[in-house]
Amino acid sequence: MKAMSSSTGIPASAAPFFQEYRFDQLDPKRHASLVIERLLAYGSRAELRWLFDTYGRERIRAWVAAMGAQRLPVRRCRLWCVLLDLPQPEKRPGIWQY
Repeated sequence: MKAMSSSTGIPASAAPFFQEYRFDQLDPKRHASLVIERLLAYGSRAELRWLFDTYGRERIRAWVAAMGAQRLPVRRCRLWCVLLDLPQPEKRPGIWQY
């Protein structure tokens, strides 16, 4: 069974990951970094399958290498580094330095 998609092609089931945006106005090409970030952080298997089919493994791998440590939850970043054969990011400082 194929997942329902928004008018721009992003799986409709991903809408809760973009609550602060107008989901129907997200463009997978123009907003690629945001879409990659949210689906890597919160996506289901079906949403991740769409993500990899849409952007390709190498583009996602490059995004994780460049921005994953800053934009993904720590545990998810570590998971994607393992799955995409990337080095683990250096420990990042927390918001609170206490």
